[in-house]
Amino acid sequence: MASHQICIPLLLISLLVITTTTALQPQINSNSVLVALLDSRYTELSELIEKALLLQTLEQALTQHNLTIFAPNNQALNRNLDPEFKQFLLEPRNLKSLQNLLLFHIVPSRIHSSHWPAKHKTLGNNDNHFLSLTGSSGEKFVGRVRVTRPEDITRPDGVIHGIERFLIPRSVQEDFNSRRSLRSISAVLPEGAPEVDPRTNRLKKPAQVPVGAPPVLPVFDALAPGPSLAPAPAPGPGGPRHHFDGESQVKDFIQTLLHYGGYNEMADILVNLTSLASEMGRLVSEGYVITVLAPNDEAMAKLTTDQLSEPGAPEQIMYYHIIPEYQTEESMYNSVRRFGKVNYDTLRLPHKVVAEEADGSVKFGKGEGSAYLFDPDIYTDGRISVQGIDGVLFPVEEEESKVVKKVPPAGVSKVVAKQRRGKLMEVTCSLLGPFTRLSTCH
Repeated sequence: MASHQICIPLLLISLLVITTTTALQPQINSNSVLVALLDSRYTELSELIEKALLLQTLEQALTQHNLTIFAPNNQALNRNLDPEFKQFLLEPRNLKSLQNLLLFHIVPSRIHSSHWPAKHKTLGNNDNHFLSLTGSSGEKFVGRVRVTRPEDITRPDGVIHGIERFLIPRSVQEDFNSRRSLRSISAVLPEGAPEVDPRTNRLKKPAQVPVGAPPVLPVFDALAPGPSLAPAPAPGPGGPRHHFDGESQVKDFIQTLLHYGGYNEMADILVNLTSLASEMGRLVSEGYVITVLAPNDEAMAKLTTDQLSEPGAPEQIMYYHIIPEYQTEESMYNSVRRFGKVNYDTLRLPHKVVAEEADGSVKFGKGEGSAYLFDPDIYTDGRISVQGIDGVLFPVEEEESKVVKKVPPAGVSKVVAKQRRGKLMEVTCSLLGPFTRLSTCH
């Protein structure tokens, strides 16, 4: 009887916990404004919301208040959106900019046509993300964008107003301009190499390096001498040149690997298992460019414990996947199409990566240890290029050519055969007899 009395309160507590957990989860019904967005003239906007991973955020917001969405229709997105800006938004490394852009179109309150003019805070994280609603009975505007369909869709939990084009916040515009300006200075005309003193490894005459130009010394001189288990600390953003912020660029491409999916192991090795992420940031800050061949998680899972347990093994594996050049899928594919096989230098001296065309793609390495270009151009910003491959590359060990010399066995003397005359001369001498005067017969 006592056991039954104890079980009943426990059962009630468990039911209360389950009910509370279920109540905390957002419940979206078929009459929601988010569902109406999927089945309307704003389907491309809904696809962008899904690509920006904002569905859960909006569902959570609907549990607290109504939403007002200012949505450009599909035709406006295809006609009025700059193709270069659209490509910028769809790149995985610019996920934050895409999220800020979309959240700038959503207000956490219910706004009808009678609420113009007004000023409202959007769902964006930036404190400056406010929308000014101007106009009254005539044309209505959101910022400088005209509202083409006021209250186009009305639902119990929100309203959708159709607008003629995107509302672009200043933070997203600044990100786009910085990316575009970075690409414009990434292509630098080649110049003659200056003279370097081999004893001090310094320039004989200090050269004036223009802004945006590549560093004077090769990238290998920035690596530590000797075993080279880790690159030497090259001058960082606090150096005398202040051209590039390599640490933020490396952080940016590692976040892109995580958002892209399938490259978590590579990002973990760069950040946690080694100090390569910070060292790469210092190299890029000094002006060097690199291309990273990133093996995906499936390929990294095939590495054995012996391959990673030796001191410096993870660094050596990663060095072999870093090319001190800026290469994209297009440049590498054009090279292998034109020259057949191309040898790329790596940061693991003196080994090189062999690339060739195979099955309409680029294949790296030889034999069973080869890898194909699997996810091209995961990250390209003019200084760092990340190309996804489906295998881990290892350098081909050079086989020492063994020269085999035949040595005669001991105790066996070399016998030289006695030269004898030709058979025809012997027959002639026997026919002539002993009285012949030919000297060769005697």
